[in-house]
Amino acid sequence: MKVTIYSDGSARGNPDGPGGYGTVIQYVDAKGVLHEKELSAGYDKTTNNRMELMGAIMGLEALNRPCVVDLYSDSKYVISAFNENWIDGWIKKNWKKSDGKPVKNVELWKRLLEASNRHQVTWHWVKGHDGHTENERCDGLATGAADGPSGDLLHDDGGDLR
Repeated sequence: MKVTIYSDGSARGNPDGPGGYGTVIQYVDAKGVLHEKELSAGYDKTTNNRMELMGAIMGLEALNRPCVVDLYSDSKYVISAFNENWIDGWIKKNWKKSDGKPVKNVELWKRLLEASNRHQVTWHWVKGHDGHTENERCDGLATGAADGPSGDLLHDDGGDLR
C-alpha cells in the first residue's frame, strides 16, 4: 500500500513555549478514491524540533500495516537526519554528534526510527511557507493546535509524548 504523509511542527516562543504538530495522511485506493486523515495535538511547553519530530512520528504510527511511504516535511532537521545519514552516525556514536555532544530529543529519534522501520519510507524536504498546499495545511493544523486553549494542551516533559 502506497501512502503519502505530510507533517509540520510549530512552537510559539521557541524554546519552551506552546507548540503543536500537524499531519495529513493520504492514500488512494484501487478505485482511485482519495482517503485522508488529519492528526494534530498541542503541547504546553516544547520546541519546534520536537514538534517536527512528532508530526512525522504520529503519521507513521497511525499506519496499521507496513506501507510504502513518501513523507514530506519542511524540517531539514528531520529530513536530513535520514537523507544525509546523520542517524547512522549518531547510533554508531551512542547518540552523540560529531562534536561529542549528546543528540537532543533522543527518545523521539528512537521512536521515529521504530515507526519508520516498519515501512519503506522515502524522506522529502519541501520549502516551508512557500505555497505548498499540503505543507500549508499541516502548518495550519500545527499552529492551531499550539494556539488551543491552555487546558487542552498536553504536557511535554521532554520525555515520551505518547
